Amino acid sequence: MRLPLALIANVRLLNSGFRIRHSIHNGVTKTSLLSSHNICSGAERTWIKPAGFDTGVKTYNSLTKQKEPLVLAQERIATCSYVRFDILQRILSRIFEINVIHVMVITDIDDKIIQRSLEQNISPTVLARMHEEEFKRDMQALRVLPPAVYMRVTDNIPQIVAFIKRIIGNGHAYVTSQGNVYFDTQSIGNRYGKLVNLGGIVGELGAQDKRDPRDFALWKASKPHEPHWESPWGQGRPGWHIECSTIASSVFGSQLDIHSGGIDLAFPHHENEIAQSEAYHQCEQWGNYFLHSGHLHLKGSVEKMSKSLKNYVTIKDFLKSYTANEFRLFCLLTRYRSAIDYSDASMSEARSTLSTISAFCHNAQAYMQGHLQCQPIEEGILWERLSATQSSVRKALADDFDTPKTVDAIMSLIHHGNYEKKKMCLKVDGPRSPAVFGAMLSYVREIMDVFGVDLLDRKEVHDSSGVLNNVVEELVHFRSEVRKFALSVEDQAPQDPLTGSEIQKRHPQPDRVPLLNACDAFRNNLAPLGVHIKDRGTNSTWEITRRGETRKN
Repeated sequence: MRLPLALIANVRLLNSGFRIRHSIHNGVTKTSLLSSHNICSGAERTWIKPAGFDTGVKTYNSLTKQKEPLVLAQERIATCSYVRFDILQRILSRIFEINVIHVMVITDIDDKIIQRSLEQNISPTVLARMHEEEFKRDMQALRVLPPAVYMRVTDNIPQIVAFIKRIIGNGHAYVTSQGNVYFDTQSIGNRYGKLVNLGGIVGELGAQDKRDPRDFALWKASKPHEPHWESPWGQGRPGWHIECSTIASSVFGSQLDIHSGGIDLAFPHHENEIAQSEAYHQCEQWGNYFLHSGHLHLKGSVEKMSKSLKNYVTIKDFLKSYTANEFRLFCLLTRYRSAIDYSDASMSEARSTLSTISAFCHNAQAYMQGHLQCQPIEEGILWERLSATQSSVRKALADDFDTPKTVDAIMSLIHHGNYEKKKMCLKVDGPRSPAVFGAMLSYVREIMDVFGVDLLDRKEVHDSSGVLNNVVEELVHFRSEVRKFALSVEDQAPQDPLTGSEIQKRHPQPDRVPLLNACDAFRNNLAPLGVHIKDRGTNSTWEITRRGETRKN
């Protein structure tokens, strides 16, 4: 049975390379999951293991600082974003049969957008829309699954105001004389700090009308030349942390199964989301699991990539040198919780891994089509290896989404397949085993597709691309026929005068050498144009490679 999993994510435009935050969320309010205790009771910060459906997955929970069984409600909602969490979403959906309903929240108003709009003398709304569309194009280029719906903060101001009013009514926020509304961290005692040790952390800076330095803004009073909305506390706009909690609650209800995002968002953003959401719902545990991914670093830098540090690479610039498939392999080669170094060397490793996978798929297909001939293979061994690989992959992915171990298992399977195919010979009368290679090919393609690595190039193409494929196919076929003729021997081979046996012909007939040379020149001239022909005895296979795409036969 495929169980529904809903997903909410957030994008902050103009902030550190379009940072995204997300949450896996229970779409049905269940009173059995709500606490009857008051949130300010001063209870210890202990994790409450949820009751519900055990997915069979273990995941590292930032709330407990260890791996925990992933237990979700029957009807649930998940989050995803960017490539690393896009991969996790695909794993949950395709491997563990959990339906994902993805809602993405777009922060289209904040300090940085306002500042940039003033500098460029352009409306904040227009500026936000421009960057929103740019973000969507970048995500499409990286083949990140789109959400079911995008929800902008500016379209949900009434819901945000109502959310803040309830927090105030529950005694966990206060209004200042300047028209700001702050969350009162003292009102929840030691419950503030579930994710991180707050020793030495003083909270948000710059505000002078807060009771406690740790208090954070739910509503900001308007300033001259800033966009603003009406509220019971005067004109203003939402604080950063309130928007995702409001929209998650208004769309999905009062209980989160999983909340995920970059490790840099754990504090203050996720910590503040926990505080305000539990204050709103009056529950002891709003989110059951928190998953955090590691930073992306430039090689040799201890700082994460960000626009503010000017040490980042734009997606457009990246795709000038590498493909979306190569970047996904780059992400798969490390655990999602680990920091990863972006460098030419790390990308070369990803490119080499992808090349090995692609070559195996191409050669396996050629073998099945009869273009590759080899001695009898150990078919039983390959069937066993395939079964063991399938088991290993599922086990690795159930262990906190261990993609490096998964890739190792796939590469081991490919190694054994390649070993068998290396038993090459020119005779074509031996038994063949296309079924096992077909099964291996299908599985490798399937698991790579789970990760968003497109080995089949199934994106939409223009009609001219189909015409090109047919033309290349006919040209390669014609060339193969010419090569067969050029390589053929005389009907009657000369005999050895001493033994009377036929002399093995070692070279083409002299008058056919120009034809063979012309075939070689044709192959060599097409390679720089992206058409690669590989001769396999008297048969040939071909592929078209361009930046970002590959078509094979």
